[in-house]
Amino acid sequence: MQKHLLTLALLLPLAGYTQSAKKSAAPAPDKDKQAVIASLNNRFAEYAGISKQIWDFAELGYQEEKSSLLLQEQLKKEGFDVKAGVAGIPTAFVATYGSGKPVIGILAEYDALPGLATEAKPEFTPIQGQKGGHGCGHNLFGTASAAAGIEVKNWLKAGHTGTVRVYGCPAEEGGSGKVYMVREGLFNDVDVVLHWHPGSQNAADAGTSLANKNAKFRFRGIAAHAAASPERGRSALDGVEAMNFMVNMMREHIPSDTRIHYVITKGGEAPNVVPAFAEVYYYARHKDRDILQSVWKRIENAAEGAAKGTGTKVEWEVLGGVYNLLPNVTLAEAMHKNLQTVGGIQYTPEETAFAQKISETFGEGQKVPVTNAALVKDFRDASESATSGGSTDVGDVSWAVPTVGLQTATWVPGSSAHSWQSTAASGMSIGQKGMLVAAKTLALTALDLYKTPALIEKARAEWQQKRGADFKYEALLGDRAPALDYRK
Repeated sequence: MQKHLLTLALLLPLAGYTQSAKKSAAPAPDKDKQAVIASLNNRFAEYAGISKQIWDFAELGYQEEKSSLLLQEQLKKEGFDVKAGVAGIPTAFVATYGSGKPVIGILAEYDALPGLATEAKPEFTPIQGQKGGHGCGHNLFGTASAAAGIEVKNWLKAGHTGTVRVYGCPAEEGGSGKVYMVREGLFNDVDVVLHWHPGSQNAADAGTSLANKNAKFRFRGIAAHAAASPERGRSALDGVEAMNFMVNMMREHIPSDTRIHYVITKGGEAPNVVPAFAEVYYYARHKDRDILQSVWKRIENAAEGAAKGTGTKVEWEVLGGVYNLLPNVTLAEAMHKNLQTVGGIQYTPEETAFAQKISETFGEGQKVPVTNAALVKDFRDASESATSGGSTDVGDVSWAVPTVGLQTATWVPGSSAHSWQSTAASGMSIGQKGMLVAAKTLALTALDLYKTPALIEKARAEWQQKRGADFKYEALLGDRAPALDYRK
Protein backbone atom coordinates (compact mmCIF):
# COMPACT_ATOMS: atom_id res chain seq x y z
CA MET A 1 0.00 0.00 0.00
CA GLN A 2 0.25 1.42 -2.11
CA LYS A 3 -0.72 0.10 0.51
CA HIS A 4 -0.96 -1.03 -0.31
CA LEU A 5 -8.74 0.30 -1.28
CA LEU A 6 -9.43 1.62 0.11
CA THR A 7 -12.13 3.10 0.86
CA LEU A 8 -10.93 3.64 3.65
CA ALA A 9 -8.85 1.30 4.06
CA LEU A 10 -5.65 2.11 4.41
CA LEU A 11 -6.33 3.60 7.06
CA LEU A 12 -8.86 5.00 9.22
CA PRO A 13 -7.50 3.78 12.53
CA LEU A 14 -10.02 2.39 14.96
CA ALA A 15 -8.84 4.67 17.71
CA GLY A 16 -10.71 7.93 17.43
CA TYR A 17 -13.41 6.52 15.19
CA THR A 18 -16.63 8.39 16.03
CA GLN A 19 -19.88 6.64 15.33
CA SER A 20 -22.65 8.28 13.37
CA ALA A 21 -26.20 8.59 14.55
CA LYS A 22 -27.40 6.98 11.32
CA LYS A 23 -28.47 3.53 12.46
CA SER A 24 -30.73 1.03 10.80
CA ALA A 25 -31.53 -2.64 11.11
CA ALA A 26 -29.73 -5.05 8.83
CA PRO A 27 -31.93 -5.83 5.81
CA ALA A 28 -32.97 -9.45 5.40
CA PRO A 29 -31.33 -11.13 2.38
CA ASP A 30 -33.54 -12.35 -0.45
CA LYS A 31 -33.23 -15.87 -1.88
CA ASP A 32 -30.49 -14.91 -4.33
CA LYS A 33 -28.41 -13.34 -1.58
CA GLN A 34 -29.03 -16.26 0.74
CA ALA A 35 -27.70 -18.57 -1.96
CA VAL A 36 -24.55 -16.45 -2.37
CA ILE A 37 -23.90 -16.44 1.37
CA ALA A 38 -24.43 -20.19 1.64
CA SER A 39 -22.17 -20.89 -1.34
CA LEU A 40 -19.32 -18.79 0.06
CA ASN A 41 -19.69 -20.45 3.46
CA ASN A 42 -19.43 -23.85 1.77
CA ARG A 43 -16.27 -22.84 -0.09
CA PHE A 44 -14.56 -21.11 2.82
CA ALA A 45 -11.83 -23.73 3.23
CA GLU A 46 -11.03 -23.57 -0.50
CA TYR A 47 -10.67 -19.79 -0.53
CA ALA A 48 -8.78 -19.78 2.76
CA GLY A 49 -6.28 -22.15 1.15
CA ILE A 50 -5.83 -19.89 -1.87
CA SER A 51 -5.26 -16.84 0.33
CA LYS A 52 -2.68 -18.77 2.35
CA GLN A 53 -0.82 -19.79 -0.82
CA ILE A 54 -0.58 -16.15 -1.90
CA TRP A 55 0.49 -15.22 1.64
CA ASP A 56 3.27 -17.80 1.37
CA PHE A 57 4.34 -16.51 -2.06
CA ALA A 58 4.67 -12.95 -0.65
CA GLU A 59 5.62 -11.54 -4.05
CA LEU A 60 6.46 -7.86 -4.39
CA GLY A 61 4.85 -5.47 -6.88
CA TYR A 62 5.15 -6.48 -10.56
CA GLN A 63 6.80 -9.72 -9.43
CA GLU A 64 3.54 -11.49 -8.51
CA GLU A 65 3.85 -14.24 -11.11
CA LYS A 66 2.68 -17.14 -8.93
CA SER A 67 -0.03 -15.13 -7.18
CA SER A 68 -1.49 -13.75 -10.40
CA LEU A 69 -1.38 -17.13 -12.13
CA LEU A 70 -3.11 -18.84 -9.20
CA LEU A 71 -6.06 -16.42 -9.36
CA GLN A 72 -6.18 -16.62 -13.16
CA GLU A 73 -6.35 -20.41 -13.04
CA GLN A 74 -9.13 -20.32 -10.48
CA LEU A 75 -11.19 -17.95 -12.62
CA LYS A 76 -10.54 -19.92 -15.82
CA LYS A 77 -11.73 -23.07 -14.09
CA GLU A 78 -14.96 -21.22 -13.27
CA GLY A 79 -15.59 -20.31 -16.90
CA PHE A 80 -14.13 -16.80 -17.08
CA ASP A 81 -12.36 -15.60 -20.21
CA VAL A 82 -8.98 -14.40 -18.93
CA LYS A 83 -6.70 -11.96 -20.72
CA ALA A 84 -3.28 -11.78 -19.11
CA GLY A 85 -0.49 -9.24 -19.50
CA VAL A 86 -2.85 -6.31 -20.04
CA ALA A 87 -1.67 -2.66 -20.04
CA GLY A 88 1.91 -3.80 -20.65
CA ILE A 89 2.10 -5.50 -17.22
CA PRO A 90 2.89 -9.24 -17.21
CA THR A 91 1.11 -9.89 -13.89
CA ALA A 92 -2.05 -7.87 -14.68
CA PHE A 93 -5.15 -9.56 -16.05
CA VAL A 94 -8.84 -9.08 -16.81
CA ALA A 95 -11.22 -12.00 -16.30
CA THR A 96 -14.66 -11.63 -17.90
CA TYR A 97 -17.91 -13.58 -17.75
CA GLY A 98 -21.28 -12.80 -19.31
CA SER A 99 -22.38 -10.27 -21.89
CA GLY A 100 -24.27 -7.03 -22.15
CA LYS A 101 -25.04 -4.37 -19.61
CA PRO A 102 -24.53 -3.61 -16.86
CA VAL A 103 -20.81 -4.29 -16.59
CA ILE A 104 -19.66 -4.59 -12.98
CA GLY A 105 -15.94 -4.65 -12.24
CA ILE A 106 -14.31 -6.08 -9.11
CA LEU A 107 -10.73 -5.15 -8.26
CA ALA A 108 -8.27 -7.76 -6.98
CA GLU A 109 -4.81 -7.07 -5.53
CA TYR A 110 -2.08 -9.54 -4.55
CA ASP A 111 1.26 -7.73 -4.04
CA ALA A 112 3.23 -7.93 -0.80
CA LEU A 113 5.36 -5.31 0.94
CA PRO A 114 9.16 -5.33 1.29
CA GLY A 115 10.20 -6.73 4.65
CA LEU A 116 7.48 -7.69 7.15
CA ALA A 117 8.14 -11.39 6.55
CA THR A 118 6.91 -13.04 9.73
CA GLU A 119 5.15 -16.27 10.53
CA ALA A 120 1.43 -16.30 11.32
CA LYS A 121 2.07 -16.20 15.05
CA PRO A 122 1.16 -13.65 17.74
CA GLU A 123 4.79 -12.71 18.24
CA PHE A 124 7.24 -11.34 15.68
CA THR A 125 8.88 -14.40 14.12
CA PRO A 126 10.89 -13.38 11.02
CA ILE A 127 10.99 -15.71 8.02
CA GLN A 128 14.62 -15.79 7.01
CA GLY A 129 15.39 -15.23 3.34
CA GLN A 130 11.90 -13.99 2.42
CA LYS A 131 11.88 -10.56 0.78
CA GLY A 132 8.33 -9.52 1.54
CA GLY A 133 5.28 -10.03 3.68
CA HIS A 134 1.55 -9.38 3.32
CA GLY A 135 1.41 -6.53 5.82
CA CYS A 136 -1.51 -5.00 3.91
CA GLY A 137 -3.42 -8.23 3.45
CA HIS A 138 -3.50 -8.26 -0.33
CA ASN A 139 -3.40 -12.06 -0.27
CA LEU A 140 -6.90 -11.78 1.21
CA PHE A 141 -7.90 -8.93 -1.10
CA GLY A 142 -7.27 -10.79 -4.34
CA THR A 143 -8.84 -14.01 -3.11
CA ALA A 144 -12.06 -12.42 -1.82
CA SER A 145 -12.52 -10.40 -4.99
CA ALA A 146 -12.12 -13.50 -7.14
CA ALA A 147 -14.55 -15.38 -4.89
CA ALA A 148 -17.11 -12.59 -5.20
CA GLY A 149 -16.70 -12.57 -8.97
CA ILE A 150 -17.31 -16.31 -9.08
CA GLU A 151 -20.54 -15.96 -7.10
CA VAL A 152 -21.74 -13.21 -9.44
CA LYS A 153 -20.87 -15.48 -12.38
CA ASN A 154 -22.99 -18.24 -10.88
CA TRP A 155 -25.94 -15.87 -10.58
CA LEU A 156 -25.52 -14.63 -14.16
CA LYS A 157 -25.21 -18.20 -15.41
CA ALA A 158 -28.60 -18.98 -13.89
CA GLY A 159 -30.26 -16.86 -16.57
CA HIS A 160 -29.53 -13.21 -15.83
CA THR A 161 -28.14 -10.54 -18.13
CA GLY A 162 -24.95 -8.61 -17.52
CA THR A 163 -21.18 -8.86 -17.38
CA VAL A 164 -18.82 -9.30 -14.45
CA ARG A 165 -15.10 -8.54 -14.68
CA VAL A 166 -12.42 -9.35 -12.15
CA TYR A 167 -9.42 -7.06 -12.61
CA GLY A 168 -6.10 -8.51 -11.51
CA CYS A 169 -4.25 -5.42 -10.28
CA PRO A 170 -0.53 -5.68 -9.51
CA ALA A 171 1.76 -3.37 -7.57
CA GLU A 172 -0.68 -1.26 -5.58
CA GLU A 173 2.05 -0.66 -3.01
CA GLY A 174 3.82 2.23 -4.70
CA GLY A 175 3.78 0.81 -8.22
CA SER A 176 0.50 2.45 -9.35
CA GLY A 177 -0.52 -0.63 -11.33
CA LYS A 178 -4.14 0.44 -11.80
CA VAL A 179 -3.07 3.80 -13.21
CA TYR A 180 -1.68 2.07 -16.29
CA MET A 181 -4.88 0.03 -16.56
CA VAL A 182 -7.00 3.19 -16.40
CA ARG A 183 -4.73 4.92 -18.90
CA GLU A 184 -5.14 1.92 -21.21
CA GLY A 185 -8.92 2.37 -21.17
CA LEU A 186 -9.68 -0.96 -19.53
CA PHE A 187 -12.52 0.55 -17.48
CA ASN A 188 -14.11 2.64 -20.23
CA ASP A 189 -17.24 0.49 -20.63
CA VAL A 190 -17.68 -0.41 -16.97
CA ASP A 191 -20.77 0.85 -15.12
CA VAL A 192 -19.59 0.42 -11.51
CA VAL A 193 -16.39 -0.85 -9.88
CA LEU A 194 -16.35 -2.58 -6.49
CA HIS A 195 -13.34 -3.06 -4.24
CA TRP A 196 -12.41 -3.69 -0.63
CA HIS A 197 -9.41 -3.67 1.66
CA PRO A 198 -8.30 -5.59 4.74
CA GLY A 199 -8.41 -3.64 7.97
CA SER A 200 -9.12 -3.82 11.68
CA GLN A 201 -12.82 -2.92 11.52
CA ASN A 202 -15.89 -3.48 9.39
CA ALA A 203 -16.98 -0.32 7.61
CA ALA A 204 -18.35 0.84 4.24
CA ASP A 205 -17.99 4.60 4.42
CA ALA A 206 -17.94 7.07 1.55
CA GLY A 207 -14.40 8.08 2.41
CA THR A 208 -11.54 9.50 0.39
CA SER A 209 -7.75 9.22 0.38
CA LEU A 210 -4.60 11.19 -0.40
CA ALA A 211 -3.26 11.77 -3.88
CA ASN A 212 0.34 10.60 -4.09
CA LYS A 213 3.37 11.16 -6.31
CA ASN A 214 6.72 9.44 -5.88
CA ALA A 215 10.10 9.32 -7.57
CA LYS A 216 13.71 8.29 -7.14
CA PHE A 217 16.20 11.19 -7.29
CA ARG A 218 19.62 10.08 -8.49
CA PHE A 219 22.70 12.22 -7.85
CA ARG A 220 26.01 11.70 -9.64
CA GLY A 221 29.29 13.12 -8.47
CA ILE A 222 33.00 12.37 -8.76
CA ALA A 223 34.75 9.66 -6.76
CA ALA A 224 38.00 10.42 -4.98
CA HIS A 225 40.01 9.31 -1.95
CA ALA A 226 38.15 10.88 0.96
CA ALA A 227 41.37 11.54 2.93
CA ALA A 228 44.19 11.85 0.39
CA SER A 229 42.43 13.99 -2.24
CA PRO A 230 38.93 15.01 -1.13
CA GLU A 231 39.19 18.26 -3.09
CA ARG A 232 39.04 16.24 -6.28
CA GLY A 233 35.74 14.63 -5.35
CA ARG A 234 32.14 15.79 -5.58
CA SER A 235 29.92 13.83 -3.24
CA ALA A 236 26.64 12.53 -4.62
CA LEU A 237 25.64 11.84 -1.01
CA ASP A 238 26.14 15.53 -0.24
CA GLY A 239 23.62 16.22 -3.00
CA VAL A 240 21.08 13.88 -1.42
CA GLU A 241 21.61 15.32 2.05
CA ALA A 242 21.39 18.90 0.79
CA MET A 243 18.12 18.07 -0.98
CA ASN A 244 16.71 16.43 2.13
CA PHE A 245 17.71 19.43 4.26
CA MET A 246 15.96 21.87 1.92
CA VAL A 247 12.82 19.75 1.70
CA ASN A 248 12.68 19.46 5.48
CA MET A 249 12.91 23.24 5.83
CA MET A 250 10.15 23.55 3.24
CA ARG A 251 7.70 21.65 5.46
CA GLU A 252 6.99 24.83 7.44
CA HIS A 253 5.91 26.67 4.31
CA ILE A 254 3.50 24.25 2.67
CA PRO A 255 -0.06 23.25 3.67
CA SER A 256 0.18 21.48 7.02
CA ASP A 257 -1.80 18.46 5.84
CA THR A 258 0.81 17.64 3.20
CA ARG A 259 2.79 14.45 3.76
CA ILE A 260 6.38 14.06 2.55
CA HIS A 261 8.57 11.05 3.34
CA TYR A 262 11.80 9.63 1.96
CA VAL A 263 14.44 6.96 2.34
CA ILE A 264 18.06 7.06 1.14
CA THR A 265 18.31 3.94 -1.01
CA LYS A 266 21.95 4.40 -2.05
CA GLY A 267 24.47 6.36 -0.06
CA GLY A 268 27.90 5.18 -1.16
CA GLU A 269 30.02 2.10 -0.68
CA ALA A 270 32.76 3.01 1.79
CA PRO A 271 33.50 6.01 4.05
CA ASN A 272 36.93 6.55 2.53
CA VAL A 273 35.54 6.92 -1.00
CA VAL A 274 33.70 10.10 -2.00
CA PRO A 275 30.38 8.69 -3.27
CA ALA A 276 29.99 9.06 -7.02
CA PHE A 277 26.37 7.92 -6.89
CA ALA A 278 23.56 8.34 -4.36
CA GLU A 279 19.81 7.95 -4.55
CA VAL A 280 16.85 9.05 -2.45
CA TYR A 281 13.26 7.81 -2.85
CA TYR A 282 10.54 10.42 -2.18
CA TYR A 283 6.79 10.26 -1.62
CA ALA A 284 4.54 13.33 -1.40
CA ARG A 285 0.82 13.26 -0.61
CA HIS A 286 -2.11 15.64 -0.33
CA LYS A 287 -5.88 15.30 -0.62
CA ASP A 288 -5.89 17.94 -3.38
CA ARG A 289 -4.06 16.93 -6.57
CA ASP A 290 -3.33 20.56 -7.56
CA ILE A 291 -1.66 21.26 -4.21
CA LEU A 292 0.27 18.01 -4.51
CA GLN A 293 1.57 19.04 -7.92
CA SER A 294 2.70 22.45 -6.65
CA VAL A 295 4.51 20.87 -3.69
CA TRP A 296 6.11 18.33 -5.99
CA LYS A 297 7.50 21.08 -8.19
CA ARG A 298 9.20 22.58 -5.14
CA ILE A 299 10.70 19.19 -4.30
CA GLU A 300 12.14 19.03 -7.82
CA ASN A 301 13.51 22.58 -7.39
CA ALA A 302 15.19 21.49 -4.17
CA ALA A 303 16.86 18.62 -6.03
CA GLU A 304 18.18 20.93 -8.73
CA GLY A 305 19.40 23.43 -6.14
CA ALA A 306 21.13 20.71 -4.16
CA ALA A 307 22.95 19.48 -7.25
CA LYS A 308 24.10 22.96 -8.19
CA GLY A 309 25.31 23.72 -4.68
CA THR A 310 27.28 20.49 -4.33
CA GLY A 311 28.75 20.37 -7.81
CA THR A 312 26.85 17.22 -8.70
CA LYS A 313 24.25 16.30 -11.28
CA VAL A 314 20.74 15.06 -10.60
CA GLU A 315 17.99 13.33 -12.54
CA TRP A 316 14.79 11.78 -11.31
CA GLU A 317 12.35 9.11 -12.38
CA VAL A 318 8.69 9.39 -11.43
CA LEU A 319 7.74 5.85 -10.48
CA GLY A 320 4.18 6.33 -9.28
CA GLY A 321 1.36 8.78 -8.97
CA VAL A 322 -2.24 8.23 -7.91
CA TYR A 323 -5.40 10.31 -7.57
CA ASN A 324 -7.38 10.77 -4.40
CA LEU A 325 -10.47 8.56 -4.09
CA LEU A 326 -13.68 10.12 -5.42
CA PRO A 327 -16.35 9.04 -2.90
CA ASN A 328 -19.80 7.98 -4.03
CA VAL A 329 -22.40 8.18 -1.26
CA THR A 330 -25.09 6.46 -3.32
CA LEU A 331 -22.98 3.35 -3.77
CA ALA A 332 -21.52 3.45 -0.26
CA GLU A 333 -24.97 3.44 1.32
CA ALA A 334 -25.93 0.40 -0.76
CA MET A 335 -22.74 -1.42 0.19
CA HIS A 336 -23.17 -0.52 3.87
CA LYS A 337 -26.61 -2.17 3.92
CA ASN A 338 -25.13 -5.36 2.53
CA LEU A 339 -22.30 -5.27 5.06
CA GLN A 340 -24.95 -4.98 7.77
CA THR A 341 -26.67 -8.04 6.34
CA VAL A 342 -23.43 -10.03 6.34
CA GLY A 343 -22.25 -8.83 9.74
CA GLY A 344 -18.85 -9.21 11.34
CA ILE A 345 -16.97 -12.28 12.52
CA GLN A 346 -16.81 -14.14 15.82
CA TYR A 347 -13.53 -15.41 17.24
CA THR A 348 -13.00 -18.96 18.46
CA PRO A 349 -11.24 -19.34 21.84
CA GLU A 350 -7.98 -19.96 19.97
CA GLU A 351 -8.44 -16.84 17.83
CA THR A 352 -9.30 -14.81 20.92
CA ALA A 353 -6.06 -15.90 22.57
CA PHE A 354 -4.13 -15.02 19.40
CA ALA A 355 -5.81 -11.60 19.24
CA GLN A 356 -5.14 -10.85 22.88
CA LYS A 357 -1.45 -11.63 22.48
CA ILE A 358 -1.26 -9.42 19.40
CA SER A 359 -3.07 -6.63 21.25
CA GLU A 360 -0.47 -6.74 24.00
CA THR A 361 2.20 -5.68 21.47
CA PHE A 362 0.43 -2.39 20.70
CA GLY A 363 1.60 0.89 22.13
CA GLU A 364 0.08 2.59 25.14
CA GLY A 365 -3.55 3.49 24.56
CA GLN A 366 -3.84 1.44 21.34
CA LYS A 367 -5.44 -1.70 22.75
CA VAL A 368 -9.03 -2.28 21.62
CA PRO A 369 -11.47 -5.00 22.76
CA VAL A 370 -10.98 -7.92 20.39
CA THR A 371 -14.75 -8.40 20.23
CA ASN A 372 -14.94 -5.29 18.02
CA ALA A 373 -14.19 -7.57 15.08
CA ALA A 374 -17.86 -8.54 15.17
CA LEU A 375 -19.09 -4.95 14.91
CA VAL A 376 -20.18 -3.12 11.78
CA LYS A 377 -19.47 0.58 12.08
CA ASP A 378 -22.27 3.03 11.46
CA PHE A 379 -22.32 4.62 8.03
CA ARG A 380 -20.59 7.94 7.47
CA ASP A 381 -20.86 9.90 4.26
CA ALA A 382 -18.06 11.97 2.76
CA SER A 383 -18.94 15.05 4.80
CA GLU A 384 -18.50 13.08 8.02
CA SER A 385 -15.49 10.97 7.07
CA ALA A 386 -11.93 12.03 7.65
CA THR A 387 -9.54 11.64 4.74
CA SER A 388 -7.62 8.40 4.99
CA GLY A 389 -3.93 8.86 5.71
CA GLY A 390 -3.07 6.44 2.93
CA SER A 391 -3.04 6.51 -0.84
CA THR A 392 -4.24 3.99 -3.39
CA ASP A 393 -4.32 3.59 -7.14
CA VAL A 394 -8.02 2.81 -6.76
CA GLY A 395 -8.25 6.60 -6.74
CA ASP A 396 -7.58 6.75 -10.49
CA VAL A 397 -10.25 4.10 -11.10
CA SER A 398 -12.78 6.13 -9.10
CA TRP A 399 -12.33 9.11 -11.44
CA ALA A 400 -12.79 6.85 -14.48
CA VAL A 401 -15.94 5.01 -13.31
CA PRO A 402 -18.25 5.19 -10.24
CA THR A 403 -16.45 3.20 -7.56
CA VAL A 404 -17.18 1.98 -4.05
CA GLY A 405 -15.39 -0.12 -1.46
CA LEU A 406 -15.31 -1.31 2.11
CA GLN A 407 -12.92 -2.66 4.66
CA THR A 408 -13.42 -5.67 6.89
CA ALA A 409 -11.85 -6.81 10.14
CA THR A 410 -9.17 -9.15 8.87
CA TRP A 411 -6.69 -7.98 11.51
CA VAL A 412 -6.86 -7.79 15.27
CA PRO A 413 -8.77 -4.61 16.22
CA GLY A 414 -6.35 -1.74 16.69
CA SER A 415 -3.74 -3.17 14.29
CA SER A 416 -1.97 -0.89 11.87
CA ALA A 417 -1.54 -1.75 8.22
CA HIS A 418 2.04 -2.32 7.06
CA SER A 419 2.96 -3.98 10.35
CA TRP A 420 4.09 -7.44 11.38
CA GLN A 421 0.85 -7.77 13.37
CA SER A 422 -1.27 -7.35 10.25
CA THR A 423 1.01 -9.72 8.34
CA ALA A 424 0.53 -12.42 10.95
CA ALA A 425 -3.27 -12.10 11.04
CA SER A 426 -3.44 -12.06 7.23
CA GLY A 427 -1.94 -15.54 7.18
CA MET A 428 -4.36 -17.26 9.55
CA SER A 429 -8.04 -17.78 10.27
CA ILE A 430 -8.80 -14.29 11.63
CA GLY A 431 -7.81 -12.77 8.31
CA GLN A 432 -9.52 -15.50 6.33
CA LYS A 433 -12.83 -15.01 8.16
CA GLY A 434 -12.73 -11.27 7.53
CA MET A 435 -11.95 -12.01 3.90
CA LEU A 436 -15.19 -14.00 3.61
CA VAL A 437 -17.16 -11.02 4.97
CA ALA A 438 -15.70 -8.93 2.15
CA ALA A 439 -16.48 -11.53 -0.53
CA LYS A 440 -20.10 -11.76 0.59
CA THR A 441 -20.57 -7.99 0.74
CA LEU A 442 -19.06 -7.46 -2.70
CA ALA A 443 -21.20 -10.15 -4.29
CA LEU A 444 -24.41 -8.96 -2.62
CA THR A 445 -23.76 -5.38 -3.69
CA ALA A 446 -23.17 -6.53 -7.26
CA LEU A 447 -26.52 -8.30 -7.26
CA ASP A 448 -28.23 -5.08 -6.17
CA LEU A 449 -26.64 -3.27 -9.09
CA TYR A 450 -27.74 -5.85 -11.64
CA LYS A 451 -31.28 -5.87 -10.30
CA THR A 452 -31.67 -2.12 -9.83
CA PRO A 453 -30.70 -0.03 -12.89
CA ALA A 454 -31.91 3.11 -11.07
CA LEU A 455 -29.17 2.60 -8.47
CA ILE A 456 -26.50 2.71 -11.18
CA GLU A 457 -28.11 5.77 -12.76
CA LYS A 458 -28.20 7.63 -9.45
CA ALA A 459 -24.60 6.70 -8.66
CA ARG A 460 -23.44 7.83 -12.08
CA ALA A 461 -25.25 11.17 -11.76
CA GLU A 462 -23.50 11.78 -8.41
CA TRP A 463 -20.16 10.76 -9.91
CA GLN A 464 -20.54 13.09 -12.89
CA GLN A 465 -21.51 16.00 -10.66
CA LYS A 466 -18.46 15.49 -8.41
CA ARG A 467 -16.01 15.04 -11.28
CA GLY A 468 -17.23 18.18 -13.01
CA ALA A 469 -18.21 18.65 -16.63
CA ASP A 470 -14.72 19.73 -17.69
CA PHE A 471 -12.78 16.90 -16.05
CA LYS A 472 -10.11 15.31 -18.22
CA TYR A 473 -8.06 12.43 -16.89
CA GLU A 474 -4.29 12.87 -16.96
CA ALA A 475 -2.18 10.36 -15.08
CA LEU A 476 0.09 11.90 -12.45
CA LEU A 477 2.90 9.63 -13.61
CA GLY A 478 2.64 10.95 -17.17
CA ASP A 479 3.02 8.74 -20.21
CA ARG A 480 5.83 6.58 -18.91
CA ALA A 481 5.73 2.79 -19.39
CA PRO A 482 4.90 0.64 -16.35
CA ALA A 483 7.74 0.86 -13.84
CA LEU A 484 8.19 -2.90 -13.63
CA ASP A 485 11.51 -2.58 -11.80
CA TYR A 486 10.46 0.07 -9.28
CA ARG A 487 11.35 -2.22 -6.35
CA LYS A 488 14.99 -2.44 -7.44
